[in-house]
Amino acid sequence: MISLDCNSSNMDSTERKKQFQTRKLKMLCFIRDGIERRLSAINASIDTLNEQIQRDQD
Repeated sequence: MISLDCNSSNMDSTERKKQFQTRKLKMLCFIRDGIERRLSAINASIDTLNEQIQRDQD
């Protein structure tokens, strides 16, 4: 588990920077995963509507 204490006196600036970047990467991946789930749902809705429209035209 990553410590949330970025102001720890026993960490040098390189370690703090790496810890910050790691937390930022995890946050951005979390956001991306949520967006991908929503996009998948939208794509499924679009596909279903296209199928219904095609079926109704036949």
